[in-house]
Amino acid sequence: MRADAARNREKVLLAARELFAEQGFDVPLDEIAARAGVGPGTVYRHFPTKQALFQAVTESRVQAMISSAAPSDDAGADLTAFLTKMAGEAAAKRDMSDAIAVPSELRDSLHATLGGLLERAQAAGAVRADITTRDLVALMKGMLQSMHEGANPAVLLEIVLTGLQSSRKP
Repeated sequence: MRADAARNREKVLLAARELFAEQGFDVPLDEIAARAGVGPGTVYRHFPTKQALFQAVTESRVQAMISSAAPSDDAGADLTAFLTKMAGEAAAKRDMSDAIAVPSELRDSLHATLGGLLERAQAAGAVRADITTRDLVALMKGMLQSMHEGANPAVLLEIVLTGLQSSRKP
């Protein structure tokens, strides 16, 4: 890659990182190009789709979060810690709520991680058995989106965590 092309790619990534964090996935590519100081064609040369650009911007942060989901002896605490971390990330930046929703390999990895944590917590009796991964993803999507509409993140997280609790004592 030529030096000027590499610089332009970095400008696009920086602008996209800022705008996705501020506005989420719905930010127009033309706005990203304008903030980067490049033309829309430059954005498309480096990233053929908005999903590709979004994944490039959010991948390291979401992968770090996924990697933090290392299992311990307390499967219920592992799930709680992961959901709490996800809520904290979403409170700081709008793109986390989109990372769970926008179709991509990254989204699939995030869903798989949630599913694995959920299954472990259910097997330990810490989480109700009738919740599916799809249910948990829907709850998290709703919670994360509501946070961007002004809802109190701590209250929403407490409601989700309380609703997941098993009535059975391990």
